[in-house]
Amino acid sequence: MNKTPVGIIGTGLMGTACARRLLAAGHSVAGYDVDAAKASAFAALGGHNSPSIATLARDCHTVVLAVFNTDQVEAACDALLAARPAGLPPLTAICVSTCDPDRIAALAQRLPVDRLHFVEMPVSGTSDQTARGEALGLVGGDPAAADAVKDVLDAICPRRHHLGAAGNGGRAKLAINLILGINRAALAEGLVFAERMGLPLDAFLGVARDSAAYSQIMDIKGKKMIDGDFTPHGKIAQTLKDFSLMLELAQRLQQQLPLATTYTGIVEGCMAQGEAEFDNAAVINEIRRRSRAS
Repeated sequence: MNKTPVGIIGTGLMGTACARRLLAAGHSVAGYDVDAAKASAFAALGGHNSPSIATLARDCHTVVLAVFNTDQVEAACDALLAARPAGLPPLTAICVSTCDPDRIAALAQRLPVDRLHFVEMPVSGTSDQTARGEALGLVGGDPAAADAVKDVLDAICPRRHHLGAAGNGGRAKLAINLILGINRAALAEGLVFAERMGLPLDAFLGVARDSAAYSQIMDIKGKKMIDGDFTPHGKIAQTLKDFSLMLELAQRLQQQLPLATTYTGIVEGCMAQGEAEFDNAAVINEIRRRSRAS
């Protein structure tokens, strides 16, 4: 096992998936989370809980940022910079969170490269796919900085694309997530429609998988929707955060996103029903509710 730990800030679904990959690759892993329950679950995986971001800044050469939003990424980078002892080589922060790409580009520009290297790598795939090594890394920023932590990136995402400057990884992630979300909604609506017509859903899903309508979403979310298994691999609250970010960015670009707007309304309906922590397959609940209301 590598003696110098890889740090992880944020040990929720994605942070835990990254930890699993790193531990399996022979890295020691130190994590920090303000949520005691998440920290306890992280320790049960074989990770070591650090008491603070400052401790990670002192003990690690590489830190993975798996936090909720852009505000937390910026705050984490500032905290790492403030606590990194003088005389140590630059720390590398790898951001796997879905963030505002313009703010990430600005953050990468302002960070002093002699003290902190910033690698953007939002992950396309659920936490479950990430834990299995099936997710795709969307890398932005200095290629040399990414190459210097190749062993960590390889462990988390064996498949990666480098998309150019910092911010481009997030731009690609938002566009991909828009397509995924609409595919989820289409699958959920198709399942509800088939159900209303009296078709057995397991059999229908098998037919749909074999049809021209096939998408990977059917494999990942279809059975969860049918079974009502909303154990989270990607939460409703995270989906709303991402789609709100898409609509905010689209407004800046003066581009309407009619399908994203519709899907945001479906997710907001789930939130209003207390389903924030459910897997995003729970959009089928809101579609069923609307069907009954009509």
